[in-house]
Amino acid sequence: MSDFSLRDRVAVVTGASRGLGLQIALALARAGAQVCVHGRDRARVDAAVRAIVAEGGSAAPLVFALDDEAAAEGALRGVAERHGRLDVLVNNASARDRRALDALDAAALRRLLEIDLVAPFHLARCAAALMRSGGRIVNITSIAGPIARGGDAAYTAAKGGLDALTRALAAELGPRGIGVNAVAPGYFATEANAAMVADAGVAGWLARRTSFGRWGEPREIAGAVVFLASPAASYITGQTLAVDGGYLAHF
Repeated sequence: MSDFSLRDRVAVVTGASRGLGLQIALALARAGAQVCVHGRDRARVDAAVRAIVAEGGSAAPLVFALDDEAAAEGALRGVAERHGRLDVLVNNASARDRRALDALDAAALRRLLEIDLVAPFHLARCAAALMRSGGRIVNITSIAGPIARGGDAAYTAAKGGLDALTRALAAELGPRGIGVNAVAPGYFATEANAAMVADAGVAGWLARRTSFGRWGEPREIAGAVVFLASPAASYITGQTLAVDGGYLAHF
């Protein structure tokens, strides 16, 4: 069996009904994992499950609100009970609130941190309690963690915190055989970025600012996550892998 195979592994991917999360779920299923597709909208989650099954993969729906801690804990416990194990958690779901500092109050910051930082912490804590040695947690952070721009303080703080949490969890869970890493996407042409993707000015800016000179395609995030979830990454933990077309390396 290939070191990149996830055959017989059980994976949960949050925010997997569309965008990067869906591409991650599809790729994990192609690698052999049984994928539990999380989202808030049952119809979208069911559509994502059908897309995975149509390719010959194994998938099941998982619907709960990220800020409902009891529901989240119960959902993960249910996965472990139904499948007899839980091997991989991908904390992909997140929210964004782009506002200038004088328009962003503390309550708005707390709301965003609840989804982008507290929820991944809680899910990782619950998942680790259910994982056997060799489990994997992959947090989807952002290049907005190590760098920043104006008008995006809440998201930058949350993703920077998730980077730090990745290292902290790696240190704590390593003795239990659980690897914890992160993937930091750059600019991807997802549904959520549709308006920016249609803006020729943004495309021109990315042509100058990235090494590859273009937007990332959503499918291009998936290989990094499959790698970090697989046996091929068995001695890697506490790392953040940027998948950004060279944005962080280019000036």
